[in-house]
Amino acid sequence: MRNLFTKLRHHLPIIVVTMIVTMVFLAHTAALFNWRIISQLENILYDTRVLLTMPGDIDPSIVIVDIDEKSLAEIGRWPWGRDRLAKLTEELFDYYHVSLIGFDIFFREPDQSSGLRILEQLAKTEFADIPEYHTRLEELKSTLDFDQLFINSLKKGPVVLSFHFFTAEEQVGALRSGKLPDPVITKDEIGNKSIFAPYAIGYGSNIPGIQDAGVAAGHAMPSVDEDGLIRRVPMLVQYEGDYYEAFSLAMTRSLLGIDKVTPVYLDQTSFTETGYPDLEELKLGHLSIPIDGSVQALVPFLGRKYSFPYISAVDVIKGRADRNILEGAIVIVGTSSKGLVDLRPTPVGKQYPGVEVHANMIAGILNQSIKKRPAFTLGAEFLQLLLTGIVLAVLLPLLSPIMATSATLFVLVISILVNYAFWEFANLVLPLASLVVMLAVIFLLNMSYGFFIERRGKGQLSTLFGQYVPPELVDEMNIDPTTYTQQAQSREMTVFFTDVRNFTSISEGLSPDELSDLMDEYLSPMTKLIHENLGTIDKYMGDAIMAFWGAPLDDPDHARHAIITGLAMLERLNAIREEFKERGWPEIRIGVGINTGEMSVGDMGSQFRMAYTVLGDAVNLGSRLEGLTKSYGVEIIVSESTKAAVDDFVYRKLDIVKVKGKDQPIAIYEPLAQVSEVSDDEFKELVLHEQAIKNYLNQDWDVSESQFRNLLTLSPEMKLYQLYIDRIAEFRLNPPADDWDGVYTHTTK
Repeated sequence: MRNLFTKLRHHLPIIVVTMIVTMVFLAHTAALFNWRIISQLENILYDTRVLLTMPGDIDPSIVIVDIDEKSLAEIGRWPWGRDRLAKLTEELFDYYHVSLIGFDIFFREPDQSSGLRILEQLAKTEFADIPEYHTRLEELKSTLDFDQLFINSLKKGPVVLSFHFFTAEEQVGALRSGKLPDPVITKDEIGNKSIFAPYAIGYGSNIPGIQDAGVAAGHAMPSVDEDGLIRRVPMLVQYEGDYYEAFSLAMTRSLLGIDKVTPVYLDQTSFTETGYPDLEELKLGHLSIPIDGSVQALVPFLGRKYSFPYISAVDVIKGRADRNILEGAIVIVGTSSKGLVDLRPTPVGKQYPGVEVHANMIAGILNQSIKKRPAFTLGAEFLQLLLTGIVLAVLLPLLSPIMATSATLFVLVISILVNYAFWEFANLVLPLASLVVMLAVIFLLNMSYGFFIERRGKGQLSTLFGQYVPPELVDEMNIDPTTYTQQAQSREMTVFFTDVRNFTSISEGLSPDELSDLMDEYLSPMTKLIHENLGTIDKYMGDAIMAFWGAPLDDPDHARHAIITGLAMLERLNAIREEFKERGWPEIRIGVGINTGEMSVGDMGSQFRMAYTVLGDAVNLGSRLEGLTKSYGVEIIVSESTKAAVDDFVYRKLDIVKVKGKDQPIAIYEPLAQVSEVSDDEFKELVLHEQAIKNYLNQDWDVSESQFRNLLTLSPEMKLYQLYIDRIAEFRLNPPADDWDGVYTHTTK
């Protein structure tokens, strides 16, 4: 026991820090502040549970009569005349014998598409004295009053309508149009109790005649979370003190023939004691609807879209639909057409038909599958975080890294399994994100603490070896010394050479101290760029730098990083030139050569001195390419193998060459920039350059020379264009052999 207390005292700093972290998460749970990343992760974990556990079945009791693309193609664009909707309603009740119809469509304005109002206006003006016109008009009124036809059809059976509320966030002002239905709960029925439902400041409802013809109406307003997804539906919305039901609630209530919705409170005495409305659920007869503190219910998604039978509206109107599907069904008339904008982002689909949100809610109320997220879950989360934090604060410092990892994973797995059990078997949604993040933070803190303690010993290793090998190699040896081998191995890598041009002339004009300062001011930023892009410095050779990518640490993008470094060096050099100019130092220009290929890498040398370096034919080629930059008047050259490895850069083809010491010809290129960074004018110049090179290789000297002269006019500073003009002049005097393949042989390094 004494030994245990000694260990705990030794690890007291990390124990205290872990408890502070736990307190921070407890403060978030207690709503003392809002940690947005936790809320975002909670949504992601909730969506994951929905996707993993949704049944994926099709519910045949609810049918979507869809105003789809097929219906729009046959009947015409939306909105349709209400005579069509009257026909649709009559067919559903009289021919298909459905049990209930819900319209997920608003009817805010009178239908004037029949022209009846124009005919009535003509009866008062141009045809006022023609009795026959008036007689005929009276005969036609019954067929041309489309609103009345639709109203008559709504009386053939129970029909639930929908409307929309405007919240303060929508900033539409106090807009009121149409007629509101009667509230499902009035302010008088609430009395001194409270319901914290969303508050509306305006509405857009149906015209009075149509509104009165339905048996009920509900709002079709979902709740949109911060990430834009729909996961919940407000079962009640407050307007001027009264409460109005959701469309899905109105449909279910009408189906069951229940007049009222009953709010059920967790503790009937708590209102006067705390003022907190412990509203736990809504009762619809024998059915319960679990809600949160804002009277919102989680959508119990049955599956992805098309989890309910869909029937095209035109097939219903023309009597072509399957009566077996529709008979006795609950029908929701809505739309899945993209042009009618009723596609909503949800956890189960980014373009999910809004009509199916209502269908899922109706099915969830009827089969009691809506998940519960009551207020007491916050208390459970608080207690879980507190206990877990205390246990891990004491336990993890005493364990080895492997055991600490195992213990953390064990707690995480158990927490997930318990959370899943409540989700699946109790329909209860318990928070999970705070615990997951807290576990990760506490684990990382403990591992970091152990790392920094061990770092003292590793620092000694760095002191011994850091002056001999690259820092990256020391880091790799520190991570796992057993994986480091001194034996050479063959890898595909990229080698990089750069050299200061005319360095002899530069050095002759400076004193030794000035030359040392100049090289330090040049080499330091260049080295920094190599390290920033994951390169390893092989060696400094006076004014030259040799570096490579791909070892000792694996780097799948070694060629890309080398090109990025070369271009960054050239850009940084522009700033260095200005600094040198101010100090009276000579201007520095460099050449860069880059090649990608198989190389030997490892500790090489003699028994007196070893160096971590690269060797091979591909390395020699990289050095030759740096030397060719002077011949072609460019600052950077890469081989065809490097170009093939990095295909999102724009390159200028320079030549096909044989370098000294190699028999195989290679194509060489000048990388310019990434594709997105090259201007249209530069692209046009490159296209003309490619054509000139092609004509040069085809020995079409006149056309090629003309094109290179045009290019030289565009870019007089380009030595490359004059080089080809001179070559063409030479070939005119001394034509190449018949088997000439366009290869130019360089005889110097």
